[in-house]
Amino acid sequence: MKSRYSSIRSLTAFILVILMVFGFGYKLFDIQIVNNEYYAAQNNNVRVYKVPIEAARGDIVDRNGNTLVSNRQGNSIILDAAYFPPRKENLKRNEIILNLIKLFEANEEEYVINLPLLLQNGSIVFSDDEEEIAKMKSEDVFNLQNYATPQNCFDTMVEMYELEAYDTATALKIGAVRYELTTQLFSIENPVTIAENVKNETVAAIKEDKEHYLGADVMPVSYREYADSTLAPHILGTVRKINGDEYKKLKDSGYGINDIIGESGIEAAMESELRGVHGEITVTIDGDGNVTEEITKKPIKGNTVMLTINRDLQRIAQDRLKEVCDKTHETDGAGAVVVQTINNGEILAAASYPTFDIQDYYDNYEKLAKNKRNPMWSRFALGSYAPGSTFKPMMACAALEEGVIDENTIFTCKGIWQYYDVEFHCEKYKRHGNENVRHALQDSCNIFFFNCADKLGITKMNEYSRMFGLGEKTGVEINESAGILASPATAEKYGRVWQMGDAIQAGIGQSDNLFTPLQLANYCATVANGGTRFESHFVKAIINSSNNSSDETGITVVEELPISNNTFSIVQEGMRMVAKDGPIHSIFDTIDTPVACKTGTSQVIKDGKKINNGFLITYAPYKNPEIAVASAIEYAGSGSSTADITASIIDYYYSNNADIPPSQEAGTILD
Repeated sequence: MKSRYSSIRSLTAFILVILMVFGFGYKLFDIQIVNNEYYAAQNNNVRVYKVPIEAARGDIVDRNGNTLVSNRQGNSIILDAAYFPPRKENLKRNEIILNLIKLFEANEEEYVINLPLLLQNGSIVFSDDEEEIAKMKSEDVFNLQNYATPQNCFDTMVEMYELEAYDTATALKIGAVRYELTTQLFSIENPVTIAENVKNETVAAIKEDKEHYLGADVMPVSYREYADSTLAPHILGTVRKINGDEYKKLKDSGYGINDIIGESGIEAAMESELRGVHGEITVTIDGDGNVTEEITKKPIKGNTVMLTINRDLQRIAQDRLKEVCDKTHETDGAGAVVVQTINNGEILAAASYPTFDIQDYYDNYEKLAKNKRNPMWSRFALGSYAPGSTFKPMMACAALEEGVIDENTIFTCKGIWQYYDVEFHCEKYKRHGNENVRHALQDSCNIFFFNCADKLGITKMNEYSRMFGLGEKTGVEINESAGILASPATAEKYGRVWQMGDAIQAGIGQSDNLFTPLQLANYCATVANGGTRFESHFVKAIINSSNNSSDETGITVVEELPISNNTFSIVQEGMRMVAKDGPIHSIFDTIDTPVACKTGTSQVIKDGKKINNGFLITYAPYKNPEIAVASAIEYAGSGSSTADITASIIDYYYSNNADIPPSQEAGTILD
């Protein structure tokens, strides 16, 4: 029989073994994970790390090589783990960070504060960033339950970073920087930026006192610079720091957690071209902790993106659009205008109003985002409008091609058209009398096109609409709406019953039809050139930053419409009559270039009152056309009011030789 003392000794020995195993395990975890940087520096073996050097983004220029977006040199303050105290030395880290914060505040510098905790009236509260709050509570950061309170989060932060010696306000400031190091995976290979675009005084202070700001360094950084930050903001777009989800998807493609990425517009659409190739610094730490650095790979700037837009024409379009919108409605005037070439789909100008200054986006985003007029929303690409009578040239093409009318067919307009038990009216109850298709386009006679719609039916109408690209995306590189074609399926999708009269209303651009100004411009260009629908595009060429070679993006024909030249000729003649003898002829008589056009209105409700949006599609010159212009003015009352914008654009284009090609090859103008 075993002695109980022997059993106790065995149990004691077993417990000691377990404790030793846990002890060694914890020490191994401490060495390899918690204080990896520290022990790596103490190792007798030489350690080598690769640190990326940011590459500048490529420039964006207009079709004539005029710079729209470039880069300027600035300085960011980073923390470098090769010199910064290791995690084990929490108190030392906090001391250095507080020194930096005092410097930043003295020089009125902004520094990172992404920590979603605030001090209000003596209490810790959450910010309104729910995504950041969830990240803070996650297993990778504070490892707290979803129900953790702001005070729970603050207490965890204080304990984790050893901030007990500081008052609450100071602890939050230091904690914000420490939080940034945690969430941005701070390491030797991954320095973390804590302040951007700092003043020269800040740079000098950090360079002159390395001990006081141990581990802080100045990193030269390129920032986006705009030749005119109010020009084409909806086209150019914005950049921002990559987010966590994007980093996970793109890290294998060479993106770092601190990288800048295109957020919208051309900046986002052409990210792969504008993004440069990062360089590399090789950091070597010997067994004594001595650090040496060497640039082993130089960064390569991103390629230059040449746009189809003309800088000066874009400015004219923006300025005239603003004038007309402000005149139309003092507080809520809004609209868009698009200028497209007839024979290749290039967008020469595209303006949206209200608009914004890109610098405001970076400096005053919150105020801009809360603006009730939605200045950041691109009305030319995302704004979908009932097109009104600008739809009628397409209807004329469909009716002529399907044989439901010919050029001599007459419908009599008495101002009212009876369709079963429903009365439909011509605009303002006008009585146009006997109308053929040309005069129906000139007079914008609803009765004529009600008859066409009745004979065609919605299926055939939509077949032709799609041929012209209505209700489909134009193909531009930036985000755009597809619009909507009226149909029974569309009505059902939006929770209403398709009525017999819907097809009749659709025939004059009403019902559920909604199209973007981009689509209207492309549609007008297709009518003007006799049936070739091109893919609309903003990018003309890519200029390689390494050798300045230029690669044209090319022209894409989407469809050759099966519509006869005679049909197009009839419709074009009707559109010429609108410009020459219609209500807006006096405006177009003031310019030297003969044009063809079609006005349109669509009814909307504002503040309980019925009011019309105004539209105009125009091409010029009438013979051998070169450009198409589509404009939409909200609350304009009629399409005629948009003619001032169009006339100014066309007059400028032909009077000022707005599209003179550059005197040098596109690939050599950017040396």
